[in-house]
Amino acid sequence: MEPSPLPLLRSVAVIDIGASAIRLRIAEIRTDGTIHSLDELQQAVPLGKDTFTKGYIQQSSIEECVVILQKFRRILKEYGITEPSQIRAVATSAVREAENRAAFLDRLFVATQIRVEAIDGPEESRLTYVAVQDLLEREPNLKHRNTAIIEVGGGSTEAIFMQTGRVTHFGSYRLGSLRMREALETYRAPTDRVRAILDREIDRCVEQMRWTVPLKQVASLVALSGDARFAASLISPTWENEEFLRVPVAQFAAVADTLSAVPVDELVRKYHIAYQEAETIGPALLAYAHLARAFSVEEIIITRVTLRDGLLKELSLRGAWTMEFAAQAIDSAMQLAARYHVDEEHALAVADLAVRLFRELQPEHNLDERYALLLRIAGLLHEVGRHINDSSHHKHSLYIISNSELFGVTKRDLQIIGLLARYHRRAMPRDYHTEYTTLDHENRLIVSKLAALLRVADALQRERTKPLQDLTFSREQNTFILTVTRMSDLTLERLALKQKANLFEQLFGLKLELRSAAHPNEVITHG
Repeated sequence: MEPSPLPLLRSVAVIDIGASAIRLRIAEIRTDGTIHSLDELQQAVPLGKDTFTKGYIQQSSIEECVVILQKFRRILKEYGITEPSQIRAVATSAVREAENRAAFLDRLFVATQIRVEAIDGPEESRLTYVAVQDLLEREPNLKHRNTAIIEVGGGSTEAIFMQTGRVTHFGSYRLGSLRMREALETYRAPTDRVRAILDREIDRCVEQMRWTVPLKQVASLVALSGDARFAASLISPTWENEEFLRVPVAQFAAVADTLSAVPVDELVRKYHIAYQEAETIGPALLAYAHLARAFSVEEIIITRVTLRDGLLKELSLRGAWTMEFAAQAIDSAMQLAARYHVDEEHALAVADLAVRLFRELQPEHNLDERYALLLRIAGLLHEVGRHINDSSHHKHSLYIISNSELFGVTKRDLQIIGLLARYHRRAMPRDYHTEYTTLDHENRLIVSKLAALLRVADALQRERTKPLQDLTFSREQNTFILTVTRMSDLTLERLALKQKANLFEQLFGLKLELRSAAHPNEVITHG
């Protein structure tokens, strides 16, 4: 018998531009979704020093990044990675906070043809969650108890708090190891005052987290950063062979105390590490120790997982969202809806019907499944504005959604969700609507398509005392037919549909017809 052929390979690369280094990972993705790393490189850069002290990235630092990415580009070519679809490159806080962020990203693209995206905090949290999903699945205790997933980076701390498997809070905080180090230089702190200043800066941010996080006690803190992995290498002589390491908080705190007292130059000499790496170790480890004490953590779990694992997982999924992640995003939306006392039964009915319409009309709108999630969230939140005022509540909904955060939902996606809520009633999208005109043509069309579906779903679920059940769909020539099996009187639904069908019919070129199975010969077309 001939051996079965190996699954086909797809070579990909991910690039992470951080506050102190640019990191590259090259991997193979098989057709079954498994990922095999081939190579990993990193080069130190001073981006955090620039942004956190001057507010912008110096031209010399920009050109330094250009040289590094050009070198990475040559390596990628050797691996046969040349197409944009094979590369995902992101930049975090040091770039997104820089005044000249756009100029920096443009320069990189012109010089290397690598398109770098400056991701926001929610997107970073989402990618972090994607990265640790496998660990959460393998370690049931992390899902069954209160768990914090935290990365203390150079410029910010990304934190996800979970309670029995549900994300109950997430956020990006201005607590960064390099940011703290730059603050020490600004204060020109004497050596004997360094620790006291660091403790004060950390406690200020930790106290803010304690106020905003609903959990007051956390069983496990999952630490993701390179500084935590450095600590693991000192704690466990077998760390190189371990996927993750469980460390008692007292032991971790003792290592943090020891390393934070060692001058940066001495860390470089003693451990043969780069200067940029050495200067973040002390502040980062102290931050983890303070967070562990503040939330009464029982153990710190240090893992090899990084943001790049999340990026690779996304490439293996080709941009799709896992069911687990979608469930977390929906749960986050439900929490926001409850905060504004939304009619849950109506919201769920509208959301479910909107998604059913999305899937039934996929040949017409030609959008991928990830937009079904945005549409579902819009259905859940379309009436949050009633909490402010029933009059013009669609406009209030746009404001609330645009100024909220949903787990894993980017600012761009949040803008789309807000606009869907804005257009679920009254006026259709107009060129003079400010929030709508800020979108490019592709995203305007996406908003119009999804809003057309949401308007129909809301019209059909308008009668809150008896939401439509057992609705079926069919097509006859240029007519899209919705048939209700359990209701005979559809007067109110037909009136609502007549008021809201215009966007649907203009976009998709289909007339809408609502029928009752009890009266099959009664036909009223909305057009």
